[in-house]
Amino acid sequence: MDTHVQQGHQAAREEVELQKRIDRRDQASDKSGESQPPQTGARDYPTNPLPEQHQEKPGIESKLEPRPMFEAPFYKGSGKLQDKVALITGADSGIGRAVAVLFAREGADVAIGYLNEHEDAQETKDVVEKEGRRAILLPGDVADRGYGEDAVKRVLEEYGRLDILVNNAAFQEHANDLADLSQEHFDRTIKTNIYGMYNMTKAAAPHLAPRGCIINSGSVCGIDGSANKMDYALTKGAMHAFTIATAQNLLPRSIRVNAVAIGPVWTPFNPADAPAEKIEQFGAKSPMGRPAQPEEISPAYVYLASEQMSSYVTGTVMAVSGGMTH
Repeated sequence: MDTHVQQGHQAAREEVELQKRIDRRDQASDKSGESQPPQTGARDYPTNPLPEQHQEKPGIESKLEPRPMFEAPFYKGSGKLQDKVALITGADSGIGRAVAVLFAREGADVAIGYLNEHEDAQETKDVVEKEGRRAILLPGDVADRGYGEDAVKRVLEEYGRLDILVNNAAFQEHANDLADLSQEHFDRTIKTNIYGMYNMTKAAAPHLAPRGCIINSGSVCGIDGSANKMDYALTKGAMHAFTIATAQNLLPRSIRVNAVAIGPVWTPFNPADAPAEKIEQFGAKSPMGRPAQPEEISPAYVYLASEQMSSYVTGTVMAVSGGMTH
């Protein structure tokens, strides 16, 4: 028994020595929070703290500081979407703009759906045309059933075909208490995020070319929930379920349907929601320690849109979330 006691004391001493050694290393490496988040991309991206700012909805990308990075200069196109036609909602800024740029770089013509951010939408049109492809502007509210029908009609008149639908338009506004989530607020979120997706999908599906696809912009909120974005999390969870169901429904027509579950991304979307003081640390709690830039998200849409790369992928919710686990 004495031997075991002695062994216990010895083990405790060894543990204390190991602890002291690690403590010294911690102090030497300065774990005060000043270390920079890891950079894993082709170029360095902005880190927190971000400038405090708040915008009126729907948010204007040209007023955002720093400007979101959507150009993906190191991404080289190779004709993966050559002569395809894509209709992208919410394409005036943020992820939608970044997707439009890469689709054009891969050879697609683009229809730019947006609410009323005319200046941003025109900039998206300009950058698509700089990629050597055609672009048209389609302002309006996806929550209106007539908008989806008219948008698809215009695309067919302009381009003669439709291959890809990206349901990216969304509404998000926080409510810190359930009592603060009014029916008007709840209805607007449902109408934009759920009815909008339904309206666009129903309008586009009959006209999608065989081997075409639908890509929905989901969110990690739809998987993990969000205490102050309950309605938004609900709609994104429903979007994931709708993705899986419509994938099964449309597969006999050779149409694939997938979603991208996105983590925090630097776009006008969040400064048009959160208070200015919270924007400073937006995305800092992700494993990457910063928000994504739109150009880090858009290649996933190219993958899901390209039949060369994802012909056997449908009904999938792909997480592009900076390491956030579910």
